[in-house]
Amino acid sequence: MLQLPPDLAQQVTTALAEDIGGGDITAQLVPAAQRVTGKVITREEAILCGRPWVTEVFRQLDPAVQLTWHADDGDRVTVNQTLFEIAGLARPVLTGERTALNFLQLLSATATATRRYVDAIMGTRCAVLDTRKTIP
Repeated sequence: MLQLPPDLAQQVTTALAEDIGGGDITAQLVPAAQRVTGKVITREEAILCGRPWVTEVFRQLDPAVQLTWHADDGDRVTVNQTLFEIAGLARPVLTGERTALNFLQLLSATATATRRYVDAIMGTRCAVLDTRKTIP
C-alpha cells in the first residue's frame, strides 16, 4: 500500500507559494464567477503517480473544485488517455494547474523510470530500494 509523506500538505503549500507568490495576476483577469471544465490527458505511456498532490493543490485553493479521476496511482497509462477531469471556478483552476501538473509530471516520470528498472532486474535477486527523488 502506498504510504504518503506526512508533510504532503506542506509540500503543496510550499510549491504553491513558490509558483504564485503574492498572487496569480493572470487568473485575476478572469471574472470571479467564471466556471470552467477541462481534462488532463497523457502524451506518452507512463506509470501514474501524484494523485494526492494534485488533489491537495486544488483542495488548498478551492475545495469546491471537482476532480474526477480515470486512473489510479501505479496504473500504466497510455497515449491520449484521460487521467482526470476538472470542474470549478476558473480562478483556482488556472492558479493551481501548473503546480498540479508539475507534481504529476515529476512523480509520474519517477514512477515510470522506476518501473523500467524493476522490469529490467525481474527474475534476478536484485531489488530497487529507493529512487532518491525529492520534491519541494
